[in-house]
Amino acid sequence: MLIDDPAAAVLGLAWAQLPPLPAHAPVLFLGARPSAWLASVAAPAWRYAQDFKPHADALQALGYTVTPVAEAERHARVLLLPPRQRQAARALLARALEHCAEGGQVLLAAANDEGARSLQSDLTALAGPLQALTKQHCRGVWTAPLRAEHSNHALRAEWCALDAPRDNDAGFCSRPGLFAWDRIDPGSQLLAAQLPATLSGAVADLGAGWGYLSSQLLQRCAGVTDLDLYEADARALQPARINLARVPHTARIEVHWHDVTHGLPRRYDAIISNPPFHVDRADRPELGQAFIARAAAALLPHGQSWLVANRHLPYEATLAAHFGRVEILTQAQGYKVLRATQPRA
Repeated sequence: MLIDDPAAAVLGLAWAQLPPLPAHAPVLFLGARPSAWLASVAAPAWRYAQDFKPHADALQALGYTVTPVAEAERHARVLLLPPRQRQAARALLARALEHCAEGGQVLLAAANDEGARSLQSDLTALAGPLQALTKQHCRGVWTAPLRAEHSNHALRAEWCALDAPRDNDAGFCSRPGLFAWDRIDPGSQLLAAQLPATLSGAVADLGAGWGYLSSQLLQRCAGVTDLDLYEADARALQPARINLARVPHTARIEVHWHDVTHGLPRRYDAIISNPPFHVDRADRPELGQAFIARAAAALLPHGQSWLVANRHLPYEATLAAHFGRVEILTQAQGYKVLRATQPRA
């Protein structure tokens, strides 16, 4: 499914300012999304990188192959749609330059209210003077043909390192750009405090992020024998594995790059979750509602779902539609913890 994507459309306007490339010229698109502009211009030699599983799945469904990019690969042009978080965006800018061949060009686009001017300044610091255009409340930016003598190689190396997993202030491994990457999210902390030591058997953590809830589950619940983490952001998987490796346990653990809204591959005794409810800045409570429905379908008859959500989110009706019993266990700091049992087939 193609999405309405003003930033991608403006990236297309920037692309149109450059001379046409031969059909076989290698092009890399970092942060590619399934936009109408992409469908109109993509060529067989293009490569696509996307860490967010729903976008990656949508690209694959449209026939675009999403694959990891080897460090040595160089391309005639590199396009990117950067994330909002400043350090993650700087790391992606530096990566784009690493993958651009001598004489090639880097192009980016972003919404004005998502740091477009800062991105332009950052790319200037890395690669020298740029050209830019603005439309649809977005800014498209592109470099001159790259020359080694015009690149700030020291700054590029520094910014590439910003993406490396590292310990945050709470002592957990994380990386910039992940949800609550530099702290413990208070909603997750509230849910973790409610988890009973009696939870056991096979458990799933939906929207697991960098693994805080799962690490707390392992510490509190010695009877957990199997633990599956499902997370849509591929950049969270390595920090999650690192965090779980630090917890003494005997459980079988697997970390999955997976879109929970597509369902789960097996059944569980318990499911825990702090589900997402934003896409970019827009509220999307239907994401949490889909998590609830998928959790109910994946629970064994005696299973239970443990969920934390912002207090204003309308999840109770969805829970009541999929479970025979729903309880609000606690409310604090604008969050509520809910337990649901008796899943309906």
